[in-house]
Amino acid sequence: MRDMITGKTKLTALLGSPVGHSISPAMHNEAFRLLELDYAYLAFDVTEDTFLRAVDGLVAIGAAGWNCTMPLKRLMHQRADVLSDTALLTGSVNTVVNRDGVLHGDNTDGYGFMQSMADAGLHPAGKRLTILGSGGTAASIIAQAALDGVYSIDIFSRPESASTKLIEQEAELVRGKTACLLNLYDLKDHGQLSKSLAQSYCLINASSVGMAPNTDACLIPKASMLHPGLAVGDVIYNPRETKLLHMAREQGCMTFNGLYMLLHQGAMAFKLWTGQDMPVETIRGNFFQ
Repeated sequence: MRDMITGKTKLTALLGSPVGHSISPAMHNEAFRLLELDYAYLAFDVTEDTFLRAVDGLVAIGAAGWNCTMPLKRLMHQRADVLSDTALLTGSVNTVVNRDGVLHGDNTDGYGFMQSMADAGLHPAGKRLTILGSGGTAASIIAQAALDGVYSIDIFSRPESASTKLIEQEAELVRGKTACLLNLYDLKDHGQLSKSLAQSYCLINASSVGMAPNTDACLIPKASMLHPGLAVGDVIYNPRETKLLHMAREQGCMTFNGLYMLLHQGAMAFKLWTGQDMPVETIRGNFFQ
């Protein structure tokens, strides 16, 4: 088994802020070890202000590829040289492959989240979803859910945010390629939010609200908006149970966090970098129980 850095080790990485909580380095490095691949994965705390310098540095040293997390996914979409169909549809990039200085951007988040729904026993095709947030993660879930046959999606965000303006544009692209009905609403419209939740199969928090260290935050103002027939998912996995998920569980909702999304989006990124399949079940047993 490979257990050391060599002079030929290929670098992969995670860029974002914060990233100190991420289990991606442990997951990918264990997968590299199991398959005896000469790669290493490191996490770097990179802000929007330092993003371009960080990417230029990775290109200069010949890094094989990297992931981007909040708040960098839309910036990476702008910086990539070549975009996959998924990245074009979502307006965000979470996975980059560096091919001789040409940056190929993809987005594996939507795939990862829809796989995590399947792991939770949920089958959203033909059903209605409510999504909180308008960033890159929200965009990727919306696009993949629409492609997978979800009937309609109600999206709640802050109308004054730049990401909301972008998701309005991306919604038009999704409408042009799928039959999914997309509706955008103001996050402060609690009347519409309550109505949407009453009619939805699943509520998804696709924002960073509730992530450590700000664990007291939640975008649902009243627990009574949640009902036992509603599944509630959160892209956050630190903490494992956000305030939203705790509130939903107490209301009798089935809940799931972002851990399996992380696993499945990571497995797809791993395949893009190495050409090999991540040993998903072994990694699931080692890190996601």
